Amino acid sequence: MIAARRDFGSFHSSNIQELLGAAKTGNYVPPSLPFDLPQFSYENGKIPPFGQDMRKKHFLLEEATTFINHGAFGSTLKDALDVAQKWQVYIEQQPLRFYDRELFPHLVFVTKRLAEFVDYFCCISDCSPTDLVLIPNVTMAMNCVIKSQVLKQGDTVFMLNVTYGAVKKLLKQVCDERGVALQEESLEFPLFGPNQIITKLKESLQPGTKLAVFDHIPSNASFINPLPEIIDICHQRGTKVLIDGAHTLGIMDLKLSSLGADYYTSNCHKWLCSPKGCAFLYVKPELQNCLQPLVISHGFGFGFSSEYIWTGLKDYSAFLALHTVLDFWESLGLQRVRGYIKDLMSQAASSASWSRCSEQARERRRHFYVKVKLNGGPLAITLFWTYDHMLTCTKMDLLVNRWKTGLLAPKEMFGSMACVQLPEYLLKDGYANYEQAEIIQNALYSQNNIEVPVKALGGKLYVRISVHIYNELEQYQKLADAVEELTLE
Repeated sequence: MIAARRDFGSFHSSNIQELLGAAKTGNYVPPSLPFDLPQFSYENGKIPPFGQDMRKKHFLLEEATTFINHGAFGSTLKDALDVAQKWQVYIEQQPLRFYDRELFPHLVFVTKRLAEFVDYFCCISDCSPTDLVLIPNVTMAMNCVIKSQVLKQGDTVFMLNVTYGAVKKLLKQVCDERGVALQEESLEFPLFGPNQIITKLKESLQPGTKLAVFDHIPSNASFINPLPEIIDICHQRGTKVLIDGAHTLGIMDLKLSSLGADYYTSNCHKWLCSPKGCAFLYVKPELQNCLQPLVISHGFGFGFSSEYIWTGLKDYSAFLALHTVLDFWESLGLQRVRGYIKDLMSQAASSASWSRCSEQARERRRHFYVKVKLNGGPLAITLFWTYDHMLTCTKMDLLVNRWKTGLLAPKEMFGSMACVQLPEYLLKDGYANYEQAEIIQNALYSQNNIEVPVKALGGKLYVRISVHIYNELEQYQKLADAVEELTLE
């Protein structure tokens, strides 16, 4: 049994670095849990089908909404939410016992499990629990890394135009404050392949640039960046690399140590479906001493993990519920999950399905008009309808085929999200802007109860569709129908 030594504060078992070191060994003994966790054992070993059955059994999403925007804030597994609430009740039954004696060993245990899950498909796990810390969200992790950089006047920080908006603001604030040049390079859309990004970086990244920031999957554009090549180019030019991987955990194999990024962060509450307020930050061992947490508390000066494990009293239930989240995904099998998402994405974005109806029915459409009134004041949207009776069209080619458009990038560059171009006739004055995108997104929600984001990229309008295990093809057919009914007057 590991001694409950104190390294900082009044906490028992605050010897965090020692506990994490023990967690790496083969004789690690995890702490006992105060209650039984859900067992994902199904009758006759039969896992519920993906789609509607999975939504009903494991998610809280309302049936009336066509929810194809998982990429925004995720959706929590109801099993994990139940467990988080059990932790909250347990904590309040004897708060001092929990925070003073039990919390840290439990956090070490779940950190060990998360590190193993990150390298789920590696024969030998190369992600050590000593290199990964739990943190509330990716935004906080990005702040920790960027604000810890030693930057001075004359230095340069690099980013692409698809960098997440909040991170752009952070980089601008830090660079302005320290007199550092912020270099932003633009990608042209549509993308024709990963080499377009690699070439842009080779042509524009200057040797000696202090830090380069990339999204593994940019939120707005949703393509997968060619990270191995990007990281290699940056390191050849003496540039450290920070990766915002908010949309990757559970969807992609990360293999963080072999990937080579200096810093990598991802959310657990997005595609992994943990309770909100759960993410991780990975830092190369040789850089950990150079990083400083945003909040200085009792663990400061006792090592990388100790400095992040306690940043003041807060609700740790989202972290502790990770056991149930990881159990769930392991019970389904990650290969099976990813296979379903890949297949459904392919069908939703670019396949065709057929139904029978008469030639007369194809002639008949319901039209939806959106009129925009600016008049120097707040945007007003007037919606009005004309009916000629809605019947099923004969050919139900989904999205790309139905709308006769294209993707923002080759389909091989998309994972669980994809950007599909909307029909050209929805453009006002031939060029898309944020205002037009917002009007269409709000119209799809208010009139069809479809939750999907609309993006203005490269002067075109795109829907960014998400695919998860609770989605099914019928939802994207509904989107295809709704968009065909939209007309801007």
